[in-house]
Amino acid sequence: MSTYETKEIVEKVILLGVDVGDDTKESMKELAELVDTAGATVLESIIQSRERMHPGTYIGKGKIEEVKDRVIELGATGVVCDDELTPAQLRNLEDLLDTKVMDRTMVILDIFAKRATTSEGKIQVELAQLKFSAARLVGLRSSLSRLGGGIGTRGPGEKKLEMDRRLIHERISQLKAELKKVENHRELIRKSRDENLAFNVAIVGYTNAGKSTLLNKLTDANILAEDKLFATLDPTTRKLKLGSGQEILVTDTVGFIRKLPHHLIEAFKSTLEEAKYANLLIHMVDASNEEASSQMLVVYDTLRSLDVVDKDIITVFNKTDLMEENMELPRDFHADKVLKMSAKTGVGIEDLKKTVEDILQKQRVYLEHVFPYKDAGKIAIVRKFGEILSEEYIDEGIRIKAYIPAEIFGKVVST
Repeated sequence: MSTYETKEIVEKVILLGVDVGDDTKESMKELAELVDTAGATVLESIIQSRERMHPGTYIGKGKIEEVKDRVIELGATGVVCDDELTPAQLRNLEDLLDTKVMDRTMVILDIFAKRATTSEGKIQVELAQLKFSAARLVGLRSSLSRLGGGIGTRGPGEKKLEMDRRLIHERISQLKAELKKVENHRELIRKSRDENLAFNVAIVGYTNAGKSTLLNKLTDANILAEDKLFATLDPTTRKLKLGSGQEILVTDTVGFIRKLPHHLIEAFKSTLEEAKYANLLIHMVDASNEEASSQMLVVYDTLRSLDVVDKDIITVFNKTDLMEENMELPRDFHADKVLKMSAKTGVGIEDLKKTVEDILQKQRVYLEHVFPYKDAGKIAIVRKFGEILSEEYIDEGIRIKAYIPAEIFGKVVST
């Protein structure tokens, strides 16, 4: 069995998209950012308007000749398509253009491969890479043989692309088993949080909206916060002490993006599901981005696909200090509360903390109960997980007035 070693190179690429009447221009602009994040240079963007993508070659025959000429004229080392190509499209385009062809999914996988730092993240990325490459092995072999490296050939899965299909599927099975162990461990952590009745907040949003910057500002987490797409892959959870003195858990999650590859959603499901088990979502929106409204729709569509529904949501319009004068904030009908802030400068951070505390309070129930002196343990539970308003010592015991999580009401008042 032979593996293919790859090396870092700086690629110069032409972007290629098909406009079927949707948000193609915005998607192509985003693809350029993805390619830049992956370390390549964009020479030109070419868009063809069609009723649908060509099933065999993605674009029409005439446009293929135009793209081929531009590849030669500009000295491009490859072409990046804005949609996920079928194995046939990938193979046919490479044959017709006589250059390396990549698609949006390959670029995103490449970025994820660069960003993964934990063992869980690396397993998830390799699994997604191999699932994607299994059906495209012939086309990818051709792609690798043209340049020997660059976008789409990095990360844990890069040396496996020259395995035969049987070995790839064996590796996929092995990775699934490893990932299952990690998911079981994550589930144990979640159960521990539930048993301790910790209030969980998940920060969600489009990639590069400022989620990591917010977590750093809230909790001094000191995690990487770059002005780049997918700067954070691995979820980070930190404690935050509110004004009332109660401690809650805040988790920064991986960012969403248009056309997020199915293989990535599947591989990163346990990570993405941090939002599913949260008591509250903070939806970060880059208010300075002209596409803020469409990015919000992508976030909510992705959350629905993960079955994250019926959650209290605070939408935070971040980077308001960078907004142009004529820009208006989009409306968010999903949010329970909408705030404006700058996570970088900290302006609006106290309003956010107060809003989190208000929603936490809303999710509690009022308790007024006389506890016999022998039930000091139950009072300790109320004190740990709730907010005691008053304590009165009487002959029958201790009269407690408090707000507590609904989940523990039955535990503390049962006889």
